Amino acid sequence: QVELVESGGGLVQPGGSLTLSCTTSGFYFDVYSMAWFRQGPGKEREKVACIHYNGPPGYYIDSVKGRFTISRDDAKSSVYLAMNDLKPEDTAMYYCAAVAFCTPHGIGDNSFGEGSWGRGTQVTVSS
Repeated sequence: QVELVESGGGLVQPGGSLTLSCTTSGFYFDVYSMAWFRQGPGKEREKVACIHYNGPPGYYIDSVKGRFTISRDDAKSSVYLAMNDLKPEDTAMYYCAAVAFCTPHGIGDNSFGEGSWGRGTQVTVSS
């Protein structure tokens, strides 16, 4: 059974930093590309960053380039998202997922479908 557990969110002031973690089980982590998604209030879920199963570099949406860094630890079946210089528009619930592809041109959808999403971790950026 695929399981993904996100953690590390919180309330932070603009310009602050957070590092999110996602621990996984139930699938062969080291053969999957991994991604972070987010869903802000009243918005659709969007793809934020991904990392190939071969490792760095990661790929990012334009709005987080230079501020966010995705990494993975195959030994721990975990993926991370280091977020710096946070902005109010980064406020969202953040989720991780295994994805079908991770390239400079795009990020795939959740490989295991809608039922596999974890609970997410809330990031709130506010003064």
